[in-house]
Amino acid sequence: MIRQLLVSAILGVATTLAAQAQDAGLVTLQTRQDSQGWEAVGRLDIRGKGFCTAALIRDRLILTAAHCLYDLDGSLVSPDRFSFQAGLRDGQAQATRAVTRAVAHPDYTHNGDATDTSGVAIDIAVLELDRPIRNTRILPYAIAQRPITGDQVGVVSYGRGREDAPSLQQVCDVLGRQTGVIVMTCDVEYGSSGSPVFMMNDGETRIASVVSAMAQINGQKVSLGTSLEGPLNVLLSHFATLGPARIGGVQRLMPGGTRNDTGAKFVQP
Repeated sequence: MIRQLLVSAILGVATTLAAQAQDAGLVTLQTRQDSQGWEAVGRLDIRGKGFCTAALIRDRLILTAAHCLYDLDGSLVSPDRFSFQAGLRDGQAQATRAVTRAVAHPDYTHNGDATDTSGVAIDIAVLELDRPIRNTRILPYAIAQRPITGDQVGVVSYGRGREDAPSLQQVCDVLGRQTGVIVMTCDVEYGSSGSPVFMMNDGETRIASVVSAMAQINGQKVSLGTSLEGPLNVLLSHFATLGPARIGGVQRLMPGGTRNDTGAKFVQP
């Protein structure tokens, strides 16, 4: 799943920068060698709904978009409907885990306002796996500082039409940031929600954002992501207060599908 938003009014500066962007294309990670270093990105299957993308940030925690935790009618997805397949490629995963608990950012509530772009800024969730993933090839990612306008980032994602193997776009551009929403030229598709956006820090690949939505600026496709640094700390602190995992431990989040007077529109398939 991924939402779509027409954002002509979000960032005026992004229109000019988008025309100047020089992005790398998507490359399918078809072999074990291609996938080296990306094995901790996986497809998050949601029984009866579809899939999102997620990434390992602890040996028992994965990070994704919060709107992945909800069905189309706005009801919570039970944790037992999730399955995380790390490094999934051509039907084989490096590790497969069930989910015991799914928790969204505590400030991202299901308020019915599907056009509130502030929601994108906290569209993150962590899911607790039933067992840790401890594998020398599947290492959790650290978190990077938030990217700024002009930074180059990369994204690894699953998506509609390419759900059987991850795709890597090694270079895309950060066009701007407003109220915690990062606008990027990364090529995403339905199923890419929750995809990790990466930056290199001192030779280490770190997650700098999580894909929340597709968007358009003057007809050009862009992607929207979260600014992780502060929101993720809040989410992890909240998660730590919840105690042992329990079924249905999910914070509520908005579905999409309405307009406001700015012309913005979310579509949550």
